[in-house]
Parts: sequence; C-alpha cells; structure tokens
Amino acid sequence: MCETCGCSIPDHKHPTPADHHTVEVLEGLMSANDRAAAHNREHFDRGGVLVINLMSSPGAGKTRLLEETARALEGRASMAVIEGDLETENDAERLRRHGIRAHQITTGNACHLDAHQLHHALHEFPLEHEGQTTDILFVENVGNLVCPAAFDLGQHLNVVLLSTTEGDDKPAKYPVMFRAADLVVISKADLLPLLDDFSIDHAEQSLRGLGVETPTLTTCAGKTVDISTWIEWLTDQLDRHRNNTQEQAVANQ
Repeated sequence: MCETCGCSIPDHKHPTPADHHTVEVLEGLMSANDRAAAHNREHFDRGGVLVINLMSSPGAGKTRLLEETARALEGRASMAVIEGDLETENDAERLRRHGIRAHQITTGNACHLDAHQLHHALHEFPLEHEGQTTDILFVENVGNLVCPAAFDLGQHLNVVLLSTTEGDDKPAKYPVMFRAADLVVISKADLLPLLDDFSIDHAEQSLRGLGVETPTLTTCAGKTVDISTWIEWLTDQLDRHRNNTQEQAVANQ
C-alpha cells in the first residue's frame, strides 16, 4: 500500500488518533502537490505542449497504444512519453526501440505518479530535444485504477483505458478514476468476438451511471490495428490546445 495517497489508512470511517495525524499530513502533501502541478502546467503552457495523463489497470494496453500512436502521428506531430512504474525501465526501453523519446520514473512502493516526480523528470528529460519541440507529452501513469486519479500532475487531459478483458462494470467499481476521465478508450476491441462478459453498451451505461457524459471510443492495437477514432480525437485536442495557447499569448501581450 502507498503511504502518500491515503490507501494505507485501514479504516477511514473510524480513524485512530495516529490516523488523524496521517490525514493531516496527507492534506499537506496534496496541497503541495497541487502547487507543483500548477507550476508544471504553466511550464507546459509556455512551451505549447499538450499533456495527457494516461491511466488504466496493468495490462490494459497503454504502452501498445502509444507505440501505434507514434506511428500514426509521424510527420504530423511530435510526441514524448514519461513512464511510471514501481520498478524496471521495461516500458520506456520498449518505446525507445520504436524511436519514441521516453523517460522512466520508478516509484518504488508508490502506486501513482505525483506532480513533484514529474517536475524532477522534466529536468532530466527536456521537452525540446535537438532543436525540436514536443507537441504532445503522454504521462503513462502507474497501472492502478484507484490512486492515480487523485493526483494532479499539471496535465491538460485525463484518458482512461478500459480493456475488454477486464469486464464492462469497471466504471461502477472504480468511480473516482472514471469520473476524472476526459475520455474513456475501450481497448483490445478486436477480442470482443471471443468474450462473453464485455458489452460496449453495458460499459457505457456503467459510465453514465456515474452521472458523467464522458465520451468513449474503441481501439485495437494488437495484431489488428485500428486507432483511427483515437487519432482523430487526439489531433482535435491538439488543435484546440494550440488555438488556446495562441489566444492566451495574444491576451498576455
């Protein structure tokens, strides 16, 4: 369990005096995190970089989607990735083998990334590289459907992957994560003909049951690749971000 997000407190409804102290400490940590996130966002906005926090359970297909995204965006937009895992550089090395700029953050025992970790990573991983700026920075968060949603990193958008192999009731089971999403990507859609416990309609109903109108789209990034709707959404968000950045620059003159 992680000591920096509150999941280590065994009983939130009946905390012990020691737990009360822990809650006070966590509130201070969250406040400091929010300040760091605001600083990160200012940095991203000055550079005109669109930052997307990519979240899911382990194995939902985040890294594979990023590999295919880089192929689809080649010549259209530049992207970089900051990876978060408890241990190893496996995912960052995997992305680098595909020519994608990637930096690994290993959290040790923390079940999420925070704004301070991202800030420190940016000192080692500048968004301008060899004279080329980064258009989109993906933060591939630690695989976890709980804690990453609670921490602002300074990102502009949250994207949550829901794999067809997980079951279509995950939005109901993990409401905090899915309420925080600006987009839900149903991944591994090519497996739907083989599954009897996942319905896209049921998944969307589960999401609507949270009282949100978060859009959904489906992708295949395995042996069968179809990420066209994802790329369309992504390029639309990038255009919007560029327009907003230009408008803000004019307003600040």
